[in-house]
Amino acid sequence: MADSSEGEEEGKLAIGNQVLVVDEDLTEMGKKAAWTVSSCKPGNGVVSLRDDNLDTYWQSDGAQPHLVNIQFQKKVKLQLVVVYVDFKLDESYTPSKISVRAGDGFHNLKEIKSVDLDKPTGWVHISLSGTDPRETFVNTFMLQIAILSNHLNGRDTHVRQIKVYGPRPNPIPHQPFQFTSREFITYSTVR
Repeated sequence: MADSSEGEEEGKLAIGNQVLVVDEDLTEMGKKAAWTVSSCKPGNGVVSLRDDNLDTYWQSDGAQPHLVNIQFQKKVKLQLVVVYVDFKLDESYTPSKISVRAGDGFHNLKEIKSVDLDKPTGWVHISLSGTDPRETFVNTFMLQIAILSNHLNGRDTHVRQIKVYGPRPNPIPHQPFQFTSREFITYSTVR
């Protein structure tokens, strides 16, 4: 998993994993969101970030920072961002510094993680957990992933896939159903 940081501290990530592996207690939340990007080359837009195809990619087209905006209709709990990048294929288009921001909308986004990447190839995990062990997720309406710089001072960026994960809604792990009322959840036990 990624060592990332809060505020002025920064984590260094050397390589990613070729196979996407996440905790089974997490669920992919991206399908519940509206995705937009700050710019793109024709044919390499936001759809390429979500098509589950590692051969396609979003390519920005403009000045940095390059932004991916992920907006939800209601507040959601997010725990992990996973990005697929490939330095071997994309070289100067590969992100070298990523900032993850959260908030209610564009007006109050605040950086929650900043990560430096060192020639990554594969899935890069960015945990959204805080420094306090009780802070295991971010409760937000919007997440923004900002590509602040690329390797070899590249101008535009390539990102092949992005996935965002939150905790599974079922409060009792491995149970085939979930309670919907607070009272039932309170009195439920596993024996």
